[in-house]
Amino acid sequence: MPALITTDLVALDADLGPDKSAVVHRLAGLVANAGRATGAGALADDALAREAKAATGLPGGIAIPHCRSAAVTQASLGFARLSPPVDFGAPDGPADLAFLIAAPEHGDADHLTLLTALARALVRPEFVASLRSAGSADEIVALVQDVVSPAETPATQTPATQTPAAAPAPQAPAPAEPAQARRSIVAVSACPTGIAHTYMAADKLTVAARELGVDLHVETQGSSGSTPLDPAVIRDADAAIFAVDVGVKDRDRFAGKPLVQSGTKRAINEPEAMIREALAAADDPNARRVPGTAADGATPAATSGDRPGIGSEIRRWLLTGVSYMIPFVAAGGLLIALGFLFGGYQIVNGDPATDGAQSYALNWALNNTFFDLPSAAPLEGLNDGFWGYLGALCTVLGQAAFGFLVPALAGYIAYAIADRPGIVPGFVVGAVSLTVGAGFLGGLVGGIIAGFAALWISRWKLPAFARGLQPVVIIPLLATLISSGLMVVVLGQPLAWALESLGDFLNGLTGAATIVLGIILGLMMCFDLGGPVNKAAYVFATTGLTAAIAGDGGQQQLVIMATVMAAGMVPPLAMALSSTVLRPRLYTPAERDNGKAAWLLGASFISEGAIPFAAVDPLRVIPSMMLGGATTGAIVAGLGLELQAPHGGFFVWFAMSNFWLFLLAVVAGAIVGGVAVTLAKGIGRRSSGGADADLTTDVAGGPASGSAPAHPVAARPAH
Repeated sequence: MPALITTDLVALDADLGPDKSAVVHRLAGLVANAGRATGAGALADDALAREAKAATGLPGGIAIPHCRSAAVTQASLGFARLSPPVDFGAPDGPADLAFLIAAPEHGDADHLTLLTALARALVRPEFVASLRSAGSADEIVALVQDVVSPAETPATQTPATQTPAAAPAPQAPAPAEPAQARRSIVAVSACPTGIAHTYMAADKLTVAARELGVDLHVETQGSSGSTPLDPAVIRDADAAIFAVDVGVKDRDRFAGKPLVQSGTKRAINEPEAMIREALAAADDPNARRVPGTAADGATPAATSGDRPGIGSEIRRWLLTGVSYMIPFVAAGGLLIALGFLFGGYQIVNGDPATDGAQSYALNWALNNTFFDLPSAAPLEGLNDGFWGYLGALCTVLGQAAFGFLVPALAGYIAYAIADRPGIVPGFVVGAVSLTVGAGFLGGLVGGIIAGFAALWISRWKLPAFARGLQPVVIIPLLATLISSGLMVVVLGQPLAWALESLGDFLNGLTGAATIVLGIILGLMMCFDLGGPVNKAAYVFATTGLTAAIAGDGGQQQLVIMATVMAAGMVPPLAMALSSTVLRPRLYTPAERDNGKAAWLLGASFISEGAIPFAAVDPLRVIPSMMLGGATTGAIVAGLGLELQAPHGGFFVWFAMSNFWLFLLAVVAGAIVGGVAVTLAKGIGRRSSGGADADLTTDVAGGPASGSAPAHPVAARPAH
């Protein structure tokens, strides 16, 4: 098997840049220059995207940026001993040792096992100390190869690196102690990539538990495989710890256990605290417990332990609903836009042949076939023949997809609250909210009600003969009756009135008020580039578009849709302009590559194209993007431009009321944002060495004397 690390992947006592972005780009350059990746930029972007989810700095001056990447052709380790140290987000200060763990997107199990072996070795103080004292790249390679040697087995590892999860059976308690005197805890660790934090969290918890005299059994749900804990071990455990950045697989196995939950970073930084909290939870009858149905069929009672804040929970519920709704928006909206293109703008109007009871598109699609195309269009402005029929077909399909928007929103909000029991009552209350005219407001409120109703009923302690009926009959029936009944009897009319009043208010906006609305929507679209604020503005626009297409909303709804899309196109285009045209030397080579790709992403209305820039320099990038988005929003709203498609950017030009003015508004915002971010990045730049300084100068140069400088963090005690 090819070596994970070679001397050309090592940089000793090197200044790789002022921040972690620069360090990651330089390490990615080492991997690419060694022929182990197709491009440094793509690898660095993937590593920084992982970094944006959770910082990879560890106590003791260590950083382990890591990722799976399609750019990686061979699993590799890039190593740098940094001088000066660079902040990677560790609680105790900057890091002077940085490993870039680069795994292929579909890496084989052997390589992933070796990569995780390195991550586990980094919890050993003696290994970290040897990295700091090594005098050559060859010595670094030898040290790393020793800890990732395929010949190493759990029996040959030091106690600090052994974990109960590696063994098929639980560890036996020490003979000197009676079994009854020891407490038992089960734990699950998992991170998004499943390479480093997963196993380091497991090892840190294991060492802490051993020091506290606690039996800890860890299940690592990582890339190199997972050995599920023995059900008997789970049953006998006093408490559970979830050190996870993602969902726990088969969570119901732990139902009813007192629970302490955090991200993997806390387990690495504060393992003893988590063990003590788990022991305290085991003795507290009111502690938080793992929800679900336990092995004995009982459902654990609600508890009030260490729960996420209500604000975080509400955000999670709403974002879950929105994330599942957006594919319906994209599919339905683009199909309707194609219907306009092929069939003409009259295609969604009522058909005189049915007295307007159904749309012309639906009537035409239902009463004709591909082999019996009408020879002429009954309505003026509507295309005939093949293209007219294709337009009608696309419109019918798009309207059907749009019909799921509110039910999907409500259904998956309820799912986020109650898991699978919430889906049926959530979808039904969403459909009912459309029936009573409550629209997306009804979907939001109804989804929350349905979720809590399903969660409440799922916790009922029913007799044994009724438990089998609880998930398939009792919960759907009663939760649907409660949530949809409240929607019809109590909430429907007030919410419908609120929605109608909002529509009347928007349609009544003129002059300066319209421009102010455009500025607000533009700021929202550029604030978090696909985050909750951006999604809130987008959902507001798309639900209004749905109503407008159905004939229930005014033209102002189409202006809002145009404003939101135009403003959302600005960030990637502005960053592309700044990084490839205005002042490329302010950016690294990888960022300039990102800028080239951002032209197409921006033109396609993919705001996330600016995230790689915002992730590494948010204080300069985000305010500049907001300024550009507000400019575009004000222009579009002030001109009253309309859009009848929810996605597609410039490629749905046929659904815009005036493409050239729309283009002008987007270009104006991109110029404002691009100039602003260029000026912001130019402030405070170092006079020596731009962002695009030659990699080999910094990596290979080192001190003129060739001697290793003193490390500011070398004397730091290992944690």
